[in-house]
Amino acid sequence: MIEAGEPRRLGVPEAEARLRFEAEQRESGGGPGRRLLVVDGQPAFELSFWCGTCPFLFRRLETAQQKLSLEGVQERLEGALAAPDDDGVIDAFGALLPEGEYLPVLLRVEPRPVVPGRAGDYFSGEQVATWGVDQFWGLPVYPHTPYYRTFETAVGASAHLYEFVVPMVPPTWNERERVEEYVELMGRGEVPTAVAVSTLDVCEPAVGAPDDRYQHWGLTHFLLDGHHKLEAAAATGRPVQLLALLALGEGLATPEDWARLPGLRTRPRSVRATGA
Repeated sequence: MIEAGEPRRLGVPEAEARLRFEAEQRESGGGPGRRLLVVDGQPAFELSFWCGTCPFLFRRLETAQQKLSLEGVQERLEGALAAPDDDGVIDAFGALLPEGEYLPVLLRVEPRPVVPGRAGDYFSGEQVATWGVDQFWGLPVYPHTPYYRTFETAVGASAHLYEFVVPMVPPTWNERERVEEYVELMGRGEVPTAVAVSTLDVCEPAVGAPDDRYQHWGLTHFLLDGHHKLEAAAATGRPVQLLALLALGEGLATPEDWARLPGLRTRPRSVRATGA
């Protein structure tokens, strides 16, 4: 981590926001529906279920087809930001978000690309070790999107933090020429900046779950800008900056959890051994 700012009020009225968090309405009225991240009025991702005992989740939906890049700040994001409180960048992206409290955090990440079901996949690795496979499908949770892993560390003896960067659209949709431009830029030592809206979900199996029972702190950064930058960084093993706007009112976490996050993000990276 480079630096965390102070929580601040950002956003526009929910009806005007291009991105917002919603609870799906069940026609039967029998309890809450899915937690959703919605872009331009279309459900884009299903998020961890409200109970907090179900497995951590981000799952891309068929209607997730939009990026949220802003042309007016592209030049400023071509290089590194000096601090997380760059008002021009934060205000510009804040205008895409629903009104609420956000914690700006400036990170330096080295993204590692992951394809679901292959080596390094959280959902078929660490998650299965704790929750097992889906009881209906008999398979691991499938997020329907490639994603990036960037960091993990111990929260305590029975909790571990996992960090993910999730593109709004698959990397295969990126423009090849634009990716190569960033490969060249990074080869000259530049560290460009991506921007994300982020959530923190703290999930733990119910009593009686498998023996490997502990809290999974899932820190998820949904890319607003930087799809080509992340792919270029992952391909070359180079870092990028990530300005994360953590939505303090939207995750499955308490104010005490949010307050711990900047400190956790400064810890050395550590991998939790499955079954530890």
